[in-house]
Amino acid sequence: MLLTRPVLTLMIGLAPISAVAQVWDWQLTEPFDLSRDVAVMDLDPDNHSAAEIAALKARGITTICYVSVGTAENYRDDYTSFPAAVLGNTYDDWPDERFLDIRQIGALIPIMAARFQRCANMGFDAIEPDNLDVHINESGFPITELDSLRYIRVLTDIAHGMGLEIGQKNVAALTGKLVETLDFVVTEDCFADGWCDQVADYARAGKPVYAAEYTDTGVDFAAACAWAPANFHFIQKDRDLTRQLNTCPQEDSQ
Repeated sequence: MLLTRPVLTLMIGLAPISAVAQVWDWQLTEPFDLSRDVAVMDLDPDNHSAAEIAALKARGITTICYVSVGTAENYRDDYTSFPAAVLGNTYDDWPDERFLDIRQIGALIPIMAARFQRCANMGFDAIEPDNLDVHINESGFPITELDSLRYIRVLTDIAHGMGLEIGQKNVAALTGKLVETLDFVVTEDCFADGWCDQVADYARAGKPVYAAEYTDTGVDFAAACAWAPANFHFIQKDRDLTRQLNTCPQEDSQ
């Protein structure tokens, strides 16, 4: 049975993600800057120590742990844990990654559960599960939307069982089927590409939309900030997700 709970419900050891307007940051590539004054920080656990996460939490910063759940990255320490049968086509935009056959839940869940547990052990508050869109990519497997939903729901149960929140990453078309059980959503270029309204159910449910717009798209970031309804938190980042950060003025002032 799926776990369902309000986004602001307290769990032991968990600093719940707030929907109140606040600045967030997303840093996956060097150079990093963990000193800035933000409310939420989304980081790759391979790049940081438990002590760094503890220091962020001591400053009141909620931390989100990046985990690719739809691809195997050949630079991760646990890459050899993936059976050959679950490894599909190379991700065109990311040559170090191969799509996973997410239908093989029994083979993948022990690996993903170990990753989530590592995030929890390091002190992270939440999971950003990347690459939830295997079913709309040329993965090499006949994966359907139903397969994706089944996989995401199992991952959600695991994260919640560890006291971690977990978000939706892109895949806007699945919003109506995920918003009741997931805790937030992370988007890339939803304003530039015109689909922010497709994830607005999160905002209406009082759950945060962490919306990143990239600097290489020519997006009118000021217009995104002016458009943003309650619970939408826009930032602008370089494509490599380094320390570079542009924020909306109204959120800077809070």
